[in-house]
Amino acid sequence: MEKDKSKIKIGIVSDGKYGERAFENIKKHFDVKWILVPDIPPTVLLDDNIYLDIPECELYLSYVRHPDIILELAELQKPLILGITPGLGLLKQARNINPKVVGPRTMCSLEPNTGIPEIDTFAKYFGKPLFELNLDKETKILNVTVLRSSPCGSSSAGANFMLNKKLSKENFQDYALTVCHECRAPRFGHTCDKEVSGIIHILSFINSIDPEKRTMFNNELQEFIKNLNQEYKNKTEMKIL
Repeated sequence: MEKDKSKIKIGIVSDGKYGERAFENIKKHFDVKWILVPDIPPTVLLDDNIYLDIPECELYLSYVRHPDIILELAELQKPLILGITPGLGLLKQARNINPKVVGPRTMCSLEPNTGIPEIDTFAKYFGKPLFELNLDKETKILNVTVLRSSPCGSSSAGANFMLNKKLSKENFQDYALTVCHECRAPRFGHTCDKEVSGIIHILSFINSIDPEKRTMFNNELQEFIKNLNQEYKNKTEMKIL
């Protein structure tokens, strides 16, 4: 995918643990700056503000784990996406400092509907997966194009897995495992975890299928999708975007 130089410049801020895969994927489309900050254990309390040498960007994507550094990034008063959020309390603090901070439930749940132009531009290409599918009359996937991907690249890995496979409960479960294997989120994280990522990818894949073709799903698959929607609702009752 060729870069569009007219688009925004993005700073990916990391303490070295997370963000490298997102950097490799996002830089294929946007002008991106890798910004490394001190790796300080989240449990260590900082008495003074840390000086951060942050180059000027139009949007920052944070994979930082220390709460005080996250708040320092919020102080920049630039649009800021929290790829890691230690908790809802910290997100509220960051938003009190800077209303242009968002903390998606997972990075693959981000949609271009925040009302913040820079974030919405980013989320047209990276966030909640969007696919273009071609199925045969037996619901076998003949072709998959990833129109919007999770920053970590798990959307593409999942799409490749589904190619030439029929739509079934078993294949969707294996698809979710493929996504989770590639996903960089922790298991059962505070505001981002692999299980939610797997569910989002399955539902996004299904929602990309023409409604008329969904009528071909057998009863087992219909029930699986129904239960999955309910599970997603239960896991995301506490919306934080």
